[in-house]
Amino acid sequence: MAAGLAAALALALPGCDNSPWPDGASATNTLFSAVVENSPRHLDPTASYWSNDTPFTYQIYEPPYGYHYLKRPFELVPKSAAAVVRPRYVDREGRPLPDDAPAALVHESIYDVPIRPGIRFQPHPALAVDAQGRYRYHTHRPMAPGELGSRRSPLEFEHQGTRELVAEDFVYALKRHATTRVTTPILSLFQEYVVGLKDYAALVKAEDARMRAGLLASSLDKPFLDFRRWPLAGASAPERHLLRIRIHGKYPQWSYWMTTTFLAPVPWEADAFYAQPGLAAAGLSLDRWPLGTGPYMLTEFLQDRRHEMRRNPHWRGETYPCEGAPGDRERGLLADCGKALPFIDRMVFTVEREAVPQRGKFRQGYYDVEVFERTDTGMDYLVAMQDSEDVRREYTAKGFRLDRGSDVGSYFIAFNMLDPVLGDGEEGQLAPEQKARNRKLRQALSIAIDWEEYSRIFPKKAGDTAMGPIPPGIFGSREGTPEGVNPVTHVWRDGKAVRRPIAEAKKLLAEAGWPNGRDARTGRPLVLNYDYYAPPTPDRKPEIDWVVRQFAKLDIQLEVRATDNNQFQDKVRKGRYQVFWLGWLADYPDAENFLFLLYSKSGKTRFDGENTSNYASPAFDRVFERIKSMEDGPERQALIDEAVRIVREDAPWTMGFFPFASAAAQRWVHNQKAAILIRDHGRFLRLDVADRVAALREWNRPTWWPLLPLLAALAAVAALALRAWRRRDRLDARGRPVSGAAD
Repeated sequence: MAAGLAAALALALPGCDNSPWPDGASATNTLFSAVVENSPRHLDPTASYWSNDTPFTYQIYEPPYGYHYLKRPFELVPKSAAAVVRPRYVDREGRPLPDDAPAALVHESIYDVPIRPGIRFQPHPALAVDAQGRYRYHTHRPMAPGELGSRRSPLEFEHQGTRELVAEDFVYALKRHATTRVTTPILSLFQEYVVGLKDYAALVKAEDARMRAGLLASSLDKPFLDFRRWPLAGASAPERHLLRIRIHGKYPQWSYWMTTTFLAPVPWEADAFYAQPGLAAAGLSLDRWPLGTGPYMLTEFLQDRRHEMRRNPHWRGETYPCEGAPGDRERGLLADCGKALPFIDRMVFTVEREAVPQRGKFRQGYYDVEVFERTDTGMDYLVAMQDSEDVRREYTAKGFRLDRGSDVGSYFIAFNMLDPVLGDGEEGQLAPEQKARNRKLRQALSIAIDWEEYSRIFPKKAGDTAMGPIPPGIFGSREGTPEGVNPVTHVWRDGKAVRRPIAEAKKLLAEAGWPNGRDARTGRPLVLNYDYYAPPTPDRKPEIDWVVRQFAKLDIQLEVRATDNNQFQDKVRKGRYQVFWLGWLADYPDAENFLFLLYSKSGKTRFDGENTSNYASPAFDRVFERIKSMEDGPERQALIDEAVRIVREDAPWTMGFFPFASAAAQRWVHNQKAAILIRDHGRFLRLDVADRVAALREWNRPTWWPLLPLLAALAAVAALALRAWRRRDRLDARGRPVSGAAD
């Protein structure tokens, strides 16, 4: 009996493993990665502006332009466009101007962008037509019982269709920024530049209100808002494959915006389809189920659990680049030169709420790229290798790809300038004397929050302390030089920036009316609210506690209000916050993309823009408006210096730090080159599936020896049970030994 039990275990145990994926999944051409905390918030390209969205939006949608995957500095390349074009300039009378015309003479910049012919949208029921060419699912009536049924994905509809991408799809997408149906984070900026967009937004708002008159505000079913009905002066399609965009004045950064999904094409049929009554209640919307022309399409969406993308069978196709930056050839990044893309068939993303199991799965090889869109996950492993020789040997033997470099992004703690305690109050209504006192309070906190200490305590998230809003590597930044020192928080000494002592912060605090953290008039303690955009999980709590200690240096009490990202975004839109932590990942490599975070017309609460501080300075705005229309050069550098000086003095941010970049990828993931600006890298990655299967087998071998004592104990119990059974078998009904039986 014991031998049989041991044999059964020996046969069963080799089939057991710790893989989180279905049997055989690791042997397929599938990339596995994690999503941190929550599912993406918005997959509608008009609304999407959060890092968690980008693994999906940038693989599914194709804006006109992108960046060369390998070259540095970043180089614009065409994607859905046939070429990257320079604008032509005209004066107020429409007369042509030379390419080097000064901004003061340029009335409009006109971009004539050729669109690649032959590009087709992914399969989708919104594009399905019958034999007569009529759309099958544009009924605009409640679906009959059983017609929608249990469908929760566009792929579950019987009929799927496609059509060619045309310039009008870009026009429609640009018009959609005037919508009231979803959040529009970039409308406030775009309507400054796109001719007629501001008036167009007002028109659409009024039309939408008229269409929805009499409907309950809570109704999920809203009538189809068809932007084709109203022309937009600044966006048109003179030819089937020619997109024309008219921009007010001279704005060189517009070409960079055409790399973002805000300019990705959207077919009108998508809005028409998702307006079908009943679909929104079933979770069917463009915000959850995108419709694009890119190399991948979304095939599974399980809220806060799992998401999947597969190849778009209609993708236009392209080949892997044959040029790159210095050193790329030596790192093997040009080995796939000229090969057809994409390499990977399928991508699976699992939502992880805790860092420990997320890292554990990567160490075991079950995540190929730990977090697809993050460029900082490798820091954990690099620090661990420095701390332990055993860990260093393990990670080196496993061949983790942990290249470290600099990138264009920042993290900072900042203040809501609408707050009467920290800022200028609503509409800046505070008296000038109170504004000056509040400025000194912000300056005191900027000194007290020691970012150099942060990098020492949390080396896995370390970076260079920021002296201003513009990271190194961007024109206009003076980081690392005497001229680049923030005089509010640092002094230049012995060739480096040195933080001012806490005594100076306390002096400013007293001048602000809060000596020793108490109101000079009433004696009440200063209590501030700190909003953080993620839950206070065990791995985040030390960082949150560190922030609390920074304020405690000035005897200021900090009430922590950590939430998930969706709640945080709702809170800041309503202006219900004081102190907050935020990160910014560059949209494009230009100083304007960092300075616009402080432009009054990008205010979060008033304009739903990206100025989360709601900072409003007429002096800064005047300088910024000149900067954004200029080409790089000495004059622009001088203006950038002035803008940075104003911001340092006003201190709406504590400036924070510029994080080091190091993404974590497995050795079998080829062509990995992490960069914040490169969001569409899925098509370039290639998996060595055979290497992965072999590594998983080696790294996750079952350890059988702990079972030996268990098997021995089971054998002993079985032997005793067998002996007892035999003794009992040899007794008669009265418990006496049967004749001839021996014990």
